[in-house]
Amino acid sequence: MNVEEEVERLKEEIKRLGKLQDDGSYKVTFGVLFNDDKCANIFEALVGTLRAAKKRKFLTYDGELLLQGVHDNVEIILKPAPAAVAAATSAVVT
Repeated sequence: MNVEEEVERLKEEIKRLGKLQDDGSYKVTFGVLFNDDKCANIFEALVGTLRAAKKRKFLTYDGELLLQGVHDNVEIILKPAPAAVAAATSAVVT
């Protein structure tokens, strides 16, 4: 699996495990992702996939390197897709 495919799968897992926010983004903690059995089976290097997604500006979180235990409460935010942002904006305007 290449990096782009892993990032796409990570986005789906964040949507599955996270909570939808009012702006269309999804929020999940690192501990929830790291300790999820399905994620453990999908991602050999979860931290590396998170870094790749952050570099591509699909998501955001504090810090550079996340470690199990130490950073379990760090919030990872999957940014909303451009279409979701437009829909949320138009819903507020109308």
